[in-house]
Amino acid sequence: MKTEITLLIRDAGSDTVREATGTEILEAARAYLSNRIRRGTTLSSPKATRDYLSLRFGMRDYEIFCVLHLDTRRRLIDCQELFRGTVDGASVHPREIVKEALQRNSAACILVHNHPSGVAEPSHADEVITQRVKSALALVDIRVLDHLLGGFLKCHHCRGNSLIAKISPYESLGNNSIGG
Repeated sequence: MKTEITLLIRDAGSDTVREATGTEILEAARAYLSNRIRRGTTLSSPKATRDYLSLRFGMRDYEIFCVLHLDTRRRLIDCQELFRGTVDGASVHPREIVKEALQRNSAACILVHNHPSGVAEPSHADEVITQRVKSALALVDIRVLDHLLGGFLKCHHCRGNSLIAKISPYESLGNNSIGG
């Protein structure tokens, strides 16, 4: 027995109910997930992070580069889309990432970008920009915990490779100063 599911919406200011379009369903899902993962949310697992990113950025037909800004306890400060590219590339400027991270008082960042093709393996350009951003942020004591890339349903974690030091992005940051 095959079950068919139809989602209905009511247009604002109207009592008329109609069938939702695919775009409206995705927009509603993004809004719902954005409300679940907002400022102060602890990114407690790679799966939760991947699910959030998959819904937020997975259907784009162009590359985006965003930064998850985190505090010292791995709580989300902001998920910021910084650069938009084309179907096969995006220009990324480390200076802008540093500026935005400092404005948000980030203790750590997770770099994120999609591959509209769904390919989860990093390109040479991905490897180079990861190191450039990591070095730039290190100058101001902000750690890059990971660089997630791909189609997000199958996600490549640069942290597990030589691109990023093997630190768990889901544990609290150590503090190298005295006090709490």
